[in-house]
Amino acid sequence: MIPLRCTGAEPENTSCDKLSILNTGIQESQLELVFYYSDRGPIRPYRLKVPAQRIFAFRINDLIDPQAVPLKTDYALVLTASRPVFVQFTRKDIS
Repeated sequence: MIPLRCTGAEPENTSCDKLSILNTGIQESQLELVFYYSDRGPIRPYRLKVPAQRIFAFRINDLIDPQAVPLKTDYALVLTASRPVFVQFTRKDIS
């Protein structure tokens, strides 16, 4: 759950969930994320790309297409990738 409120200046002190995706392969990997909620149907698909032999880090708060990920709402997500990738999840909670 991404908190609704936070303290401090934005954006550096905004609460967020973040994914860092590492593609060690020699080809680009295309990602698809599907978000699931306890109080509504899934939101799909969020499509992203990770270039070959690169890392791509992004805030889940910044995902807006097909719609913004709601704040203060429990969620789970499924990530599928066209090529093998490594995924790291982090949370910054400034509440």
